[in-house]
Amino acid sequence: MGIPDFQACFMPILTVLAAGGQLTSRDLVVAVSDHFGLSDLERRELLPSGNQEIINNRVGWAKTYLKKAGLVDSPKKGFVVITEEGRKVVQAKPAAINVRYLKDRYANFREFHQARPRDEQTDLAQEAEDRRDSLTPEEQVEASHLTLRQTLVNEIQERLRGCSPQRFERLVVEVMVAMGYGGSLKDAGEAIGGSGDEGVDGVIKEDRLGLDLIYLQAKRWRDGNTVGRPELQKFVGALDGKRAHKGVFITTSTFTADAITYAEATSRRLILIDGRRLADLMIDHNVGVATLATYTVKRIDSDFFADE
Repeated sequence: MGIPDFQACFMPILTVLAAGGQLTSRDLVVAVSDHFGLSDLERRELLPSGNQEIINNRVGWAKTYLKKAGLVDSPKKGFVVITEEGRKVVQAKPAAINVRYLKDRYANFREFHQARPRDEQTDLAQEAEDRRDSLTPEEQVEASHLTLRQTLVNEIQERLRGCSPQRFERLVVEVMVAMGYGGSLKDAGEAIGGSGDEGVDGVIKEDRLGLDLIYLQAKRWRDGNTVGRPELQKFVGALDGKRAHKGVFITTSTFTADAITYAEATSRRLILIDGRRLADLMIDHNVGVATLATYTVKRIDSDFFADE
């Protein structure tokens, strides 16, 4: 029957987990492959990039979609379990489970898959997704890239909210250094380690010579706990106490409209970075991410074939 698409993996994943309890991601791939009776050759067939087996990729995406819908969960790294809601779906024995099924029933999944994103780039991704059938091959490549990036941003934000406060502060320094601030990572680490009081979590050099300093505040808050104006006022007060002119307030959550207005009006140079923007910066500067594959799209060189 060939290798199934990722939507066809939804129900087998739930069925296998309902019967087998907690499984590793690898064991889940094997179980789904057995369910579809895949041959050894089919199990080893690779994506065009050559970096991953097709069935691993499709089971992985199916697992992500089911997790966003609340039907499966990961109690610890590398393991998957079915949730109570997932068991209800198995017991209901629907004729089929696909993306439409998940969107119709689960608000969290709709938000993940369909909500209008908050910036131009992800707006383009959603627009392209909505009209994918009418796209040229080049546009489909771009749309796929934007969709993958949006998924990666979501995954990074989820990981950030699970960091310890200490690890989050170190991560913030790594991002700043990757962006060109702070000189070496060793120097930056020593700087943040020596300034964890008076409303400031760290200080980092603006340039390699240390001609100016930037003070940092890093708040690892759960999604939904927005940073308001009072938190920024405390931070600006701390900057005043140190006679500092520049500060960066970084959070895993978001800022209220009042907080953003205050940051724009204050006499201090205050930059706000929310969880979404932090994830984008991590991707752009290769912090906590790895390149899976690189594709080069080429077009004809019309000048080469032009008559002399």
